[in-house]
Parts: sequence; structure tokens; C-alpha cells
Amino acid sequence: MIKRIHHPLLVYLSDVIGVALAWWGAYLIRFNFSIPAEFIPGFQLGLIVVIALQGGLLRAFGLYRSLWLFASLPDLLCIARAVVVAAVLTPLVVVVAVRYAPEVPRLVYLLQPMLLAIYMGGSRALYRTWKEFRLYGGLRAQGQPVLVLGGGEAAVNLVRDLSRSAEWRVVGVLDDTPGHRGREIHGCEVLGGIAELDWLAEEMKVGHAIIAMPSEGHEKRRVAASACVRAGVKALILPGIEDVMTGRVNLSQVRQVDVEDLLGRDPVRIHTAEVREYLRGKAVMVTGAGGSIGSELCRQIARFEPSVLVCFELNEFALYRLTEEFAVHFPTVQVVAIAGDVKDSIRVDEIIGRFRPHVIFHAAAYKHVPLMEDDNAWQAVRNNVLGTWQVARSAVAFGVPRFVLVSTDKAVNPTNVMGATKRLAERVCQALALQGKTQFEIVRFGNVLGSAGSVIPKFAEQIAAGGPVTVTHPEITRYFMSIREAAQLVLQAGSMGHGGEIFVLDMGKPVRIADLAQDMIRLSGHSESDIRIVFSGLRPGEKLYEELLADSELTLPTHHPKLRIARAEPATDGWLDVLLAWLRQRRAVGAAEVRRELRHWVPEYAPSPAAPQLKAVDATAQRA
Repeated sequence: MIKRIHHPLLVYLSDVIGVALAWWGAYLIRFNFSIPAEFIPGFQLGLIVVIALQGGLLRAFGLYRSLWLFASLPDLLCIARAVVVAAVLTPLVVVVAVRYAPEVPRLVYLLQPMLLAIYMGGSRALYRTWKEFRLYGGLRAQGQPVLVLGGGEAAVNLVRDLSRSAEWRVVGVLDDTPGHRGREIHGCEVLGGIAELDWLAEEMKVGHAIIAMPSEGHEKRRVAASACVRAGVKALILPGIEDVMTGRVNLSQVRQVDVEDLLGRDPVRIHTAEVREYLRGKAVMVTGAGGSIGSELCRQIARFEPSVLVCFELNEFALYRLTEEFAVHFPTVQVVAIAGDVKDSIRVDEIIGRFRPHVIFHAAAYKHVPLMEDDNAWQAVRNNVLGTWQVARSAVAFGVPRFVLVSTDKAVNPTNVMGATKRLAERVCQALALQGKTQFEIVRFGNVLGSAGSVIPKFAEQIAAGGPVTVTHPEITRYFMSIREAAQLVLQAGSMGHGGEIFVLDMGKPVRIADLAQDMIRLSGHSESDIRIVFSGLRPGEKLYEELLADSELTLPTHHPKLRIARAEPATDGWLDVLLAWLRQRRAVGAAEVRRELRHWVPEYAPSPAAPQLKAVDATAQRA
């Protein structure tokens, strides 16, 4: 059996033949394809020299370690370097070797390396083209038609990958870059801008689009995702560059567009040195550690290597899930799971006294507006206000250096019990900031994507069940941010305060909930004729829109672009003892009394009148 010749050896032999052909071709061009007899000896001796010399140089430059199938720009650059060195050395050696023979024409020395470079680069390009056609050429006419949105490097790589896929067939590229229209990317024409997706998808009968803009800002990706949703095109997306740290973006990283692509913002860049300074090697405590914000705070804190992370949580199952997660993902972090109620002063004092945390993040709260409005109003007061006081008082008593209260935009000009209790909790912290060395900071933000009780999981369940999707009011708007972004900014705010500040997070632009419902229906592959949107009327205590600052407050900038400081009304002396007497009474308090008392303690609280409970209105029928 004849042993198969190793592939790099075949490539090397091809290049040596190319050296000879280039030398011969240079002579033919110099003498109009008729070499005079007196120049033949010089040609022959020079041929022997260039084969030996340039053949050795090509080996020395390591041209045969890469595969021809993947020949690319780095390989061409390596060829160019080898040819340039050969072009310099060859005349020197040939002049010495053939000094007794006729002179070699100077034009030959110039033409030969040029022809050699053309041969070597061209042979590799032809081989790669032929090989890719053999492997993938038959796939180009197969698969579902798809448009690629974007014209950068990621889009170029993606179009190339898709050309090798039997599942997809790229019919065009959309890119907003001026001057790109009409150009081609791996044989696919740039048909126009992203704004033209609607009519192009309909004209070309395309049901899918892939957004390939990982290095662009989120706003551009959001616009592209919205264009896909509005056009009724099923959208896929390459993750943002902040999520793709592995270098080259390829087809395997494409995922479906989700709600965060439509609502999220550019990634937050926190000043890690500042955060690390007050967390690394310190004991840190998080109340409400099993909740959406509390658990994400724990994950973010774990990155900064605290000496111990105390997770305080009332819900046993949530606490169990958190410890199981940390055992897998953060095995080196010492986590102490504490089951307890923030209203239990004995338990709170025991834990804070034992671990002496350097900072406490107080995220435990009742947050659901309609649930806390009537039958549970007194429990909202006790949990959100008395619970905050118990933890904050204990922090002051044990000299905890920092205390960060996680608050909400609903504390601004509140119209519901939940918002009023959170504003009162803020005032409690502001009052306690005057009584000890503990540094109190308060952080407000709006709705968090995917959090427990969020409208988004509710819409997803309603869509999965076939509808209808219930929206309280056609004009209701809300601010949204990701859980990760909220947690990071809470940590950042904790490093910046000097005591008593209310930090307001940049929540971006408010979102119409009706538009969100429409987008989620379309993302699921349905239309509003398949799944109806029904307007059910505002719920008790619910606003049409949320605010981030009270009318009487002013904001000051900070050195972080997404954090501002709100200067609220200063706390007055003497009122806290009276408040505590009301909070500690051992009787059930009705919702009407709760509202009356909250109006006294929170002057800006204006309970909304009972919302008229409209009959469910079909949005489709209403538009008709």
C-alpha cells in the first residue's frame, strides 16, 4: 500500500513549483515570451539558486502549519513577508552564483517575487473556494430564508457561517451604515437600512431575521429588535459583546430575542475598585436574600470576595435554593443562611451581634401594590416600616458602618399603601442617621425585569395559555431595568454615600405596558388576532405613571453617570418615638386607619380614590 503523502508536504512542493514557475514567467515577460539563447545559462543557474534559496526561506517562515481550508489574511501577510525577504536576498545570491554567466535582467528580480506572491496567494484562495463549494455549496440553496441585520465584523462572520448551514439561507443584509447599500458580504447584497425590514420581509417572503450587532450599543440592538417585532418577523440575536468574551462571534451563539432586548439598556459599568474596597474581606449581610433583588445582590457581592455573606430570609424554600446555588457557583464564598423575620428584634440583634457585618443591604419588603392596599395594609406597614426600623436600630446599636435601604420609585408622591410605607421606611433611616455612626444610604429604582410579581412573567403565562393578556389601562407606563443592573447600582451607591442620601437610579425612558404586551405577543409568534389584549381597569392604589423624584426634591449629580442624589425633606426630631408607639400596638389595624395614619406620617401621600372597575374592554374591539 502506498503511504499517503502528508498534506503540508504537498503544499510545500506546490510552492516550490511556484518558485520555478515565477522565475520562468519573469523571464518570459521580460523577453516577450521568447528568451534569447545567450540568457538561457543565466536562467538555468538562477533557477537552481532560487529554488534552493526561496524554498528554504518558505520553510523557515512557517507557512505550512496552517490549513489551506482556513487560509486567511494572516496567512497572506506571512506569505508577503517571506516573498519580500526572498526578493532582497535572491539578487545578492544569484549575482555571486552566475558571475561568469550572462547577466540576469534586473526586471526579472522585480517580477519574480510578484508572480510568486500571486501564485501562492491565488492557489490557496482557489483551494479554499473549491473545498468550501464541495462541502457547503449545495447548502446555499437550502434552508429557510433569513435576513441578517448589521454590517460589522460579527455580521460578516455570521453570513459566512450561515452559508455553511443547511438550516438557513441568507437572502440579504440590512445595514444603516452610509455607503453600504448595494455592497456584498460573502455574496449577499446589502439591500437597505433596518427601517426597510417591514416591506422587504413581506416582498421576499422572509419570516426570520438575525440581529448581528454585538458591539453596538443596546439602543441600536433594541431598535432592530423592535423593527423585527413590528414587521412580524421572528427575530434571533447575537448576544451583546459584554456577554461574548470569547472572541469570534458565530452561529452557535445566536439566541431568540427576548423582552430584555426590547426593554433593557446598555450594560452598567460600575467602579469596581470602589465597591471592592468596602466589600472585600468584610462581613456583609443581606435581608430578603431569597427575593429577586436580594438574591442578585448576593451573587454580585460574592464576586468581591467578602469574608462571610449572611443571607437573612423568612422564606425557607427561597433560602434553601440560594444556598444550593452558591454551593455550585460560589463554593469558595462562606455563606451563612439565616432563617428569620426582620420584625423579630431578638433574632435580628442575635445575628447582627454575632457577625458584626460591615454593611447591611436591607431588601426585605412587601412590594406588591394591590395586595398591600386593603386586607394586608397593616402587614405592609409592620413589615416595611417596623421591620426596617428593627434592622436599622440594631445596625446603629452594634456600630455597623454602612446600611443600604433598597427602596422604590413608588415611594415618590405615593398613592398607595406600599409606596407610602417605603417612603416612611426612608424617613426612618434618615432619622436614625442622626443618632449614631452608621452611614445610611437609600436607593430608589423602578420595576425590575423578571422579578417576582413583575408584569412580564404574568404576560408570558397568559400568552402561553392562549390569552387574553390583561392590561390595566391603555396609557399606563412603567420604568424597567434588569435585575443585574439594579443590583450593581445598589452596590455602587453603597460605596458613594456619606450618610442620609437618597440615590436615584437612571431608569431611562418609561414603557407603555400596552406596547409591551403587543411586543410579547408578537415575540411568541402570534398576532393580536390570535391573542387578545383586554383592558381591565386600574387596580387599587395603582398610578398611570411612576415618578422617580418628589416635587419638593432636587437632584445632584454624582461621579457615576447613572446615579443621582435626591435631597429630600430633612427628618425632624421627636416624631420617631410617636411612630414606634403606633407601630408596636398589639391590635389589628384596619385599612382605613392605616391610610389615615400614613397621611400624617408621609405628607406627600395622597391615596388614590377607588379606581372605577371597568368591565374588561377588548383592545382589538376598542380600536375597531
